[in-house]
Amino acid sequence: MSIHSQLKKGIFLTSLILTTYTTTACSKNQSQQNQVSIDGAAVGFYISLAVAEEYQKLNNKAVVSVASSGTGGGISKFCAGEIDIVGASRTIKDEEISKCQKKNIEFVELPIALDGIAVIVNRENDFAKCLKIDELKKMWQSKSDGKILSWNQINPKFPNGQIKLYAPASDTGTFDYFTQAVTGKAKNSRTDYTPSHNQNTLVQGVAGDKYALGYVGISYYTQNQGKLNLVAVESPTGKCEKPVPVDNVVKNVYTPLSRPLFIYVSKKSLDSKPSVKEFVNFYLDNSWKWVDSVGYVALPDEAYVKVKQKFIEGKTGTQFKKAKPGQPITNFI
Repeated sequence: MSIHSQLKKGIFLTSLILTTYTTTACSKNQSQQNQVSIDGAAVGFYISLAVAEEYQKLNNKAVVSVASSGTGGGISKFCAGEIDIVGASRTIKDEEISKCQKKNIEFVELPIALDGIAVIVNRENDFAKCLKIDELKKMWQSKSDGKILSWNQINPKFPNGQIKLYAPASDTGTFDYFTQAVTGKAKNSRTDYTPSHNQNTLVQGVAGDKYALGYVGISYYTQNQGKLNLVAVESPTGKCEKPVPVDNVVKNVYTPLSRPLFIYVSKKSLDSKPSVKEFVNFYLDNSWKWVDSVGYVALPDEAYVKVKQKFIEGKTGTQFKKAKPGQPITNFI
């Protein structure tokens, strides 16, 4: 990416952030009925920011606040009735559904984009060009904690260099999805790695250590690809695939590390606040315009049609709970 492109993108994102802070501050002076509140995943955060900015240009009475406290933190607020919409980089969990039910919070589950979890290494790493899922499992599973410490333990052809691992914090959707996809079991991750809620911090860590490896949402790789190498992952068909070009994510070629991103919308807010219904309607009709520019992947055309119909019908609950990593998104809308 050129310096000009980086500056242009930085100015765009900064503008969105400033808009968010401004609208949040102004919201205290606006009618409750005009307010829309969103919190949740860092992955997908900029999609909601872009939609909120454009929506407010068309509706100057609307007050949309967008925050990012992670998928788990956002869903906790959502199920407490504190926000109207939560962004999520994984499907809502059974225990979270139970918390929502205790507060009589019903939700409409709406996929809004796709993401490929990028496995990244240092630019000097010229050996980890394609990793098998079993190799990633050996690297990341819980029983490897304190035991699998060097690259040649993963593959004897690799050098005897100490692996330094970087990954999102354990309460994030990216952590949950990657762990399930790679190890086959929820929460089955080693703990002796460097965690962060800020995926830019993970990028910096990998970029600064020759033998480091990490995983991040695809946008964090594309924004920093001059600093990193992108590792291919062997698919179930035995081919080495990457999430770039993004068609590999859309066509479900990059398996099993392609995933849908969601917004969960409170049914109570939809029924009682016209502003929420209007905003979500705008979101579903227009978000695809900004998905690519902020580093994610648009849904297949047929998926947008199904998602919009689901919203119109107001169908509540999750259909993705039984979806396994790598399965086509259209099977579950």
